[in-house]
Amino acid sequence: MGILRSRGIGAATFVVLAVLFVGLTIFCNQALRGARLDLTENRLYTLAPGTERLVRSLQEPVTLRFYFSQQASVAVPQLRAYATRVRELLEELAARSAGRIRLQVIDPQPYSDDEDRATELGLKSVPLGAGNEPVWFGLAGSNSTDGRSVIEFFQPDKEEFLEYDLARLIHELGAPSRKVVGLLSTLPIAGGFDPASGAMRPPWIIGAQLRELFDVKNVATDATALPAGLDALLIVQPKGLAPALSYAIDQFLMAGGRVLLCVDPDAQLESAAGPAAAFAGNDRSSTFEPMLAAWGIAYNPREAVGDLEHALLVGNPAGGQPVRHLGFAGLGEGSLAKSDVITAALGTINFATPGALEPRPLQGVTFEPLITTGTEAAPIPVERLALAATPDALRQGFKPTGRRYVIAARISGALPSAYPSGPPTGVAASAPHLARAAQPANLVVVADTDFLADMLWVRSGNLYGQRYAEPWANNGDFVLNALDNLTGSADLIGIRGRPTFSRPFTRVERLRAQADERLRGQETELEKQLAETERKLGELQNRREDRQSLVLSPEQQRELERFQQEKLRVRKELRAVRHGLDEQIERLGTTLKLLNVVAMPLVLSIAALVLTLLARRRRRARVAAAG
Repeated sequence: MGILRSRGIGAATFVVLAVLFVGLTIFCNQALRGARLDLTENRLYTLAPGTERLVRSLQEPVTLRFYFSQQASVAVPQLRAYATRVRELLEELAARSAGRIRLQVIDPQPYSDDEDRATELGLKSVPLGAGNEPVWFGLAGSNSTDGRSVIEFFQPDKEEFLEYDLARLIHELGAPSRKVVGLLSTLPIAGGFDPASGAMRPPWIIGAQLRELFDVKNVATDATALPAGLDALLIVQPKGLAPALSYAIDQFLMAGGRVLLCVDPDAQLESAAGPAAAFAGNDRSSTFEPMLAAWGIAYNPREAVGDLEHALLVGNPAGGQPVRHLGFAGLGEGSLAKSDVITAALGTINFATPGALEPRPLQGVTFEPLITTGTEAAPIPVERLALAATPDALRQGFKPTGRRYVIAARISGALPSAYPSGPPTGVAASAPHLARAAQPANLVVVADTDFLADMLWVRSGNLYGQRYAEPWANNGDFVLNALDNLTGSADLIGIRGRPTFSRPFTRVERLRAQADERLRGQETELEKQLAETERKLGELQNRREDRQSLVLSPEQQRELERFQQEKLRVRKELRAVRHGLDEQIERLGTTLKLLNVVAMPLVLSIAALVLTLLARRRRRARVAAAG
């Protein structure tokens, strides 16, 4: 009876525990719905504060259709892993949006309606599957007013900006109207009438692109106010601005406006602006004082920067081969900031006689370099640029300082006004004066204007009456990226690149590298032996009396057999090295499995046992004290 009773108690206990487990699971699913704990090293599954505010502030529903070819991508495991990362981030965005983001995950099959729909939405497939089967990996978003925005194909090499790209797409759908950009330029970016030829000149390529993407409003240099409703302001070669306009620009930035400012110590194309640009004599420099100094930027309009390492080839005035010009620089890898979305994905940006920017210490203001020179750079007085008859003459006496000079920078934070005491004399303020930025300001400054000109980044022409442009550098992309970023919300601008989610097996990679090093050495030795044997065979062949015979002599036959045996021996050694590498990796994998399957549960069990014993000891101590 005692045995039956104990078995009955044990079974009842098991049933009670099972019921409690199921009940606790259901309770946790309900009570902790939406709760998340991100234990990854780089907080990969924790949204940036700006992203959370952006998705929660959506005023209308947004539908996101995530297309990924599950079956066709089986042969590309890295892409599948990245697709999982994208899908999980999309699910996180939908979960944080209070129901305003509707996510659909679609696996388009070949020749299906889903595939046709993906093509219609503007997505692109890539032949990565078996037999060049197309793989779809993109996102199509839409809103209630038929607004659309797509990411044609997620590029794994842009993973660090995945959150920014998704937040930008959602922001575009939440605010579908075209952004308004003011253009204030003393250079003929927008085209116009050419007094010299008496004909209309076409806009620069960058000017045409701006009008395709934004609602551009021109601002005259003698204007007394900025147009209403600007999302951002592009200022190029500011010269001769009316005091009221300078004050209006300052207050625009103080009130939260965003500015892309391009100044230049020696604007090569200023003469193309016509006679009006020559009002200051032959001075082709521009500055923006007192604003630059007040906003924490040091800039000398009398000095350009030469870069020996990145100097571009230009036509030789004396004829002959092109020569490198210190004042023309093509800045790419190593010079473009990879942590900022404006420059991260760009390749090369070309400049002509750019200046240099340096930060002035200001509390609460951040100076972030976007584009820098190489270390073989040094300042060049503008007067010397004008006097140097040839590029070779400019290089005489040039001594690099070993420093990197900043060509473009992002300035943000609580900027002070350039007019701390109020508007300048004779200017009437149309709104209450702001002595400091009411919200964190955003300003991008470039110490060059020539980089906007067609000659430095694009080949253009006419084909059957249609103008075409073929970029060969990323100058235009830089401008469009900067304006695209600046016209976004403050939350969107604040999102920066994130670390990647891929975690390489560093120990395994180190083992592979060591084995590859050994393999390369043996392969090199094999190649040497092969070359030596072929040489000896050639010598033997030359000493033969009957050169027409295809039959090998006994000596040649022995040499060939010896080489074949040696070749087999080396191949065996290569296989042994490779096999040893596999064994090392397998042992490492077995060790990790043991740690995960046996060691960690054992550690947790021992910890639980120790805690249980300690609890019993404390309980016995309390009972003894009470007795």
